Amino acid sequence: MRCVTVPARVVSLLGAFGLVLAVAGCSSSAPSSGGAQSHDGIVIGVGQEPDSLSPILGYSKDGASKIFDGLLAHDRDLKLLPALARELPEVSADGLTYTFHLRDGVNFSDGKPLTSADVAFTYRTILDPSVDTTVRSDLAALDRVDAPDPRTVVFTLKYPYAPFPQRTTLGIVPEHVLGGVKGAALTTDGFNRNPIGSGPYTVDTWRSGEKLVLKANPTYWGGAPAIKQVTFAFILDDNTRATRIAAGDLDAAALPPKLAERFKNDKARTTYKENTADYRGVMLPTGNPVTGDLAIRKALDLAVDRDAMVRGILNGDGEPAFGPVAPSSPLYARELAHPADPAAAAALLDDAGWTKGDGGIRAKDGKSAKFTLLYPSGDALRKDLALAYVSDAKKLGIDISLEGLTWDAIEPRMKADALLMGQGAPYDPDFVSYETFHSSLAGQAFNNPGYYRNAKVDGLLDEGRKTRDDARRAQVYGDLQRELASDPAWTFLTYLKHVYVVDNDWSGIGGQVEPHPHDLVGPWWNIEKWVPVVEASAGTS
Repeated sequence: MRCVTVPARVVSLLGAFGLVLAVAGCSSSAPSSGGAQSHDGIVIGVGQEPDSLSPILGYSKDGASKIFDGLLAHDRDLKLLPALARELPEVSADGLTYTFHLRDGVNFSDGKPLTSADVAFTYRTILDPSVDTTVRSDLAALDRVDAPDPRTVVFTLKYPYAPFPQRTTLGIVPEHVLGGVKGAALTTDGFNRNPIGSGPYTVDTWRSGEKLVLKANPTYWGGAPAIKQVTFAFILDDNTRATRIAAGDLDAAALPPKLAERFKNDKARTTYKENTADYRGVMLPTGNPVTGDLAIRKALDLAVDRDAMVRGILNGDGEPAFGPVAPSSPLYARELAHPADPAAAAALLDDAGWTKGDGGIRAKDGKSAKFTLLYPSGDALRKDLALAYVSDAKKLGIDISLEGLTWDAIEPRMKADALLMGQGAPYDPDFVSYETFHSSLAGQAFNNPGYYRNAKVDGLLDEGRKTRDDARRAQVYGDLQRELASDPAWTFLTYLKHVYVVDNDWSGIGGQVEPHPHDLVGPWWNIEKWVPVVEASAGTS
């Protein structure tokens, strides 16, 4: 682990990116030259900071937490494996009942045993309408949770929901700690910053806008981790992260592809390029008089040169995006892919009455085709994508003003201004798309911030949740992609590869297909199983 000192600016975030920070984390080891030193700590530079560490409020709901365990977990290939459960669930013939049996000998980090009562408490709390949590929409199919004995949990659904087992990667919280906290108090309770879980790590220190320090849980049921301390340094600015790892201040960092290029011949470090279902796009608010116009939204979709973005901005580390289902998915509607066609886009605007005037900017009914596009300052990749988008729109006669702001400044403006956003998950197509496009969640923070409303989209999202037949689900999600292309809520731009640079000091590194939220996710998704290369070599000699 390295010693890090960076000027601090504290920021409050909502599932987005942190600001440039101060991190202090030192060990007696000298900077590594490729694994010659023995050290048991690591400092990782990331561009995101969680709002809360409570699973009830959505922290690491897809199972990436190192502080909590779920009933199930994902392996490297995203296959579901038992975690707190000793085996995969028993499912009733009608698909309405899931029965889990817990493994023996699991304790929370305070030494108290984890039982089925804790599991039931976690899910019942999320279902409680007095608790302000976005996770509730993920569990819309869940009717009730029962704990008939200390080692058995029974989930009863309102309707069959095919991906329900994937929802049980959610971390389990202790009833003996939170049982007396009710309703709105759960959003401000101290547990959110200093939680007690059953995972391989516990929280040592969390300084907002600076760092989160985790220490190994020596009594972890899966075995004590070899890396005893993990420091996540929250560094918004991409260039700062690249500079810090080059200087030896960080052991690992998430970087945009262009900035990672400087390390490609670095023999002391390895660059990992992980496949993702993470897309970038421009959210177009429907309440804005320009972006709310269907012809504008469809013309932008036609005119944007996604191939050029992938080549020039992503260095080839990505793919063009045409919807919320990744090209790697068997459910991807491949026929929607198309090259940039500015001529067709211009003709569409002409037919809709958007005619060019002074300066080549289009107007309709006295209204100019102008709007503002926001992006998070410090995110070099989003800025570059935004600049390319603005350039393509300008050629079409649409004038877009760019503003790079903090997330605190961005959030209150999302209803009126376009935003360069990120989303996506590699699990089930219901995940993320429901909360991003369903009208029932319009305006709930980063859920459907543009107030997109489309009855057909709502119907498809609802049916996709309730249909068990694989063939029908494939048809539903194909139709969803086609409807979002016909009535765009976003201009989808690119799918990314997540790029990380890591010192060659540990063995066991390797990634998964990643979702959009990758604050504490990355090649370190299984960091509790990493070992220093010296120990790994000794074990094989």
